[in-house]
Amino acid sequence: MSNDPQEPLLLDHEYDGIRELDNQLPRWWVWLFYITIIYSALYLVYYHVSHTGDLQAAEYASEMKAGEQIKSGAMGKFESAIATLQPSSDAVVLANGKQTYTKFCSPCHRADGGGLVGPNLTDDYWIHGNTYADSVKVIWDGVPAKGMITWKTVLKPEEIQAVSSYIYTLRGVKLAMPGKLPENQAPAKPAGPSAFE
Repeated sequence: MSNDPQEPLLLDHEYDGIRELDNQLPRWWVWLFYITIIYSALYLVYYHVSHTGDLQAAEYASEMKAGEQIKSGAMGKFESAIATLQPSSDAVVLANGKQTYTKFCSPCHRADGGGLVGPNLTDDYWIHGNTYADSVKVIWDGVPAKGMITWKTVLKPEEIQAVSSYIYTLRGVKLAMPGKLPENQAPAKPAGPSAFE
């Protein structure tokens, strides 16, 4: 190496004609490196030595518990309001309800509501009640004894209301193909207004 201060500080060794420059790292980089070492030491003490902070698994469990409480509160609020719900006539809500019906309900109730494994939804012979609120409750709770799952674990409350509103419009529809035969007695007076009156 040369002692000339103007000449770059080159190291004595050389590899394939390349000589290494003996240059110091920028101070900001060195301080950043020191800060990461200090941070990792504090992290180790905080999380693993003193157990002051929650590790990822415990934090996840805590967040899930808080989320479940929020979900349970929302579901409880919806369940308590089912009896007062009314079917929507909004075109967007009904379109969303039809889409949900086609995706989840039509395999058992047929695309036109005529019934397959599940009952016919177009006639007046309703097994679990003939009001809109009854329909919402059946979708919400399901009928596990007859193979209908509980949809409250799959669909949001607004989706259940939308599909219930759409199903409500199927009442009295004249089907191209005959629907499934009645499975219950028709009520003396329908409890809700017909969607086509």
